[in-house]
Amino acid sequence: MLTDILVVIKKNEIGVIFQIHKFAITMCNCAKVESHHKIITVPVVWVLGGPGCGKGTQCNMIKKKYGFVHMSSGDLLRAEAATGSERGKYIEVFVLKGELVPTPIVLKLLREAIDQFDDPKGFLIDGYPRQYEQGVLFERDVHKVNMVLYFEASDEVLTDRMLTRGQLTGRADDNIDAIKVRLQLFHEYEQAITDNYADRIKRVSAEQSPDDIFAEVVQHMDELMQTV
Repeated sequence: MLTDILVVIKKNEIGVIFQIHKFAITMCNCAKVESHHKIITVPVVWVLGGPGCGKGTQCNMIKKKYGFVHMSSGDLLRAEAATGSERGKYIEVFVLKGELVPTPIVLKLLREAIDQFDDPKGFLIDGYPRQYEQGVLFERDVHKVNMVLYFEASDEVLTDRMLTRGQLTGRADDNIDAIKVRLQLFHEYEQAITDNYADRIKRVSAEQSPDDIFAEVVQHMDELMQTV
C-alpha cells in the first residue's frame, strides 16, 4: 500500500536521497492477520457514529449489562502514541492532525487487543471501521461483524460536545482545527460504510439523554443475543 509509506526527501550537495520509513513498510506488510491469532466465536459489534456522538459512554453501559469487551480504536491509537515507541510516534502524527491512521496499523492494534482475552462474551469495536476498506479487511482477516450500532447527531451537536470535552480533559484532538478535519473525513467515508452494511445497521439518535439512547441500544442488543 504505497500511500502508507512515508518517503522523506532530503537534498544535499551530492543530490537527492530517498529514505523509506522502515516502520511504515513493516506495517504495510502486516496488513493480513497471521493465522496464529485466536479464533473468535462470539458476537462482534461495530459501534459507529460521528466523533463526539457518545460511543464510549454507550459502550461502557453495554459492557456493564452484557459483559462484552469494549475496544476503542481511538483509545488504542492514543495509548500507543503515548508510549513514545516507533509505532507510537508514527501514529501521533496522524492523531494530532485529526487524520486517519493507515489501516494496517489500526487493524494490527485491534487484533493484538482481541488476542488478550481468553473467554469473552462478545466484542464492541468502538470507532472502527472509519473507511470501507477497513471493514472489508476486518471481516476478511478477523471476524464477520454481527451488528453495527450507528449513532446519529448533527455536526453542531458533535462540535459542541468535543470542544467541551477538550476543555475538561485536555484531549489533544478536541480542538477546532482537528474537529473540522475529523468531521470532514467522517462524512467523506460514512456513506460507503452505511451502504455496505445496511442489512446489519441499527440507527440510534444520539441527541437524546444517555439513558434514553441506551434504552434503544438495549432493544437492539437483546435482539442480537437471541440470534447468536
